[in-house]
This record gives sequence, structure tokens and C-alpha cells, in this order.
Amino acid sequence: MNNVLIVYGSTTGNTEHVAEIVGSVLKGGGLDVALKNVTDVEADSLGEGYGAVLLGCSTWGDDDIELQEDFVPLYENLDKAGLGGKKVGIFGCGDSSYTHFCGAVDALEEKASQLGAEIVAMPLKIDGDPDDREVKEWAAQVLRDIAK
Repeated sequence: MNNVLIVYGSTTGNTEHVAEIVGSVLKGGGLDVALKNVTDVEADSLGEGYGAVLLGCSTWGDDDIELQEDFVPLYENLDKAGLGGKKVGIFGCGDSSYTHFCGAVDALEEKASQLGAEIVAMPLKIDGDPDDREVKEWAAQVLRDIAK
């Protein structure tokens, strides 16, 4: 399938910006891309009808891993999303001064893997403001991995 769903949760706008760049690179590579804020999706059958799903979530909190607040309901119900056997990419923004730098990315990778997803590219962890070049390079790798 040549279509990709990108779901992001963003509080400051950084993760949304990353999602938009990734979507642009994938569209430029010939894929159909649906870009959705996590507040606009339901977990039930989320991956149905898509060849790949990308999940973008920022990380908050120092003592515990805190997913971006809007992303929590999707994370808690990810087992209903139909990610088994699906190509899944994960990205997020965080702050390396925190104990659990981009812990949401790690949590999403672990859960998606447990659900049988095929993780594409190395999950992208962004420290602070996104570097557009770094994001474009990651998106290009995702594009290559999806095409395999």
C-alpha cells in the first residue's frame, strides 16, 4: 500500500512541525499521506487501510515518562489499533536534560513491537527544537524502509 498515516501529539508545536516535514518528504517520495492530530483519531482499527503508520509524541516529566497528554488515550488503547504486521515509525521531541529523554518514543517503540509491528528506521529522538535537516534524513530512511 502506498499510503501512510502520521499521528502526532504536540503541545508546543515541535512534534507537529516534525510530522509536517516527514509528511512532506513522504509525499515527495510518491506516497499518499494522511496527517492527523492524535485528538482527531480513535485507537480502534487505526492502522486499517494504511501500509504504514508513523507515531509522533513528545515527552514530558522528569520523574516518570509522561507522554504528551493528548496521546495518552491512544497509547493506552494501542492494542486495538491493528498494528500487528504493520510497518510503524516512531518519532518525538524531548529535552535531554530530563532523566527519561524522549521516553515516550521508547514506550511507543516497545509497545508497537510487542503488538507485532515492524519498526521502520531507528526511532527519531529530537532534543529541543527540531533540526529540519535531521528530520528530512530520518523521513528519507522511513521512505526507503517502507518501500522494502
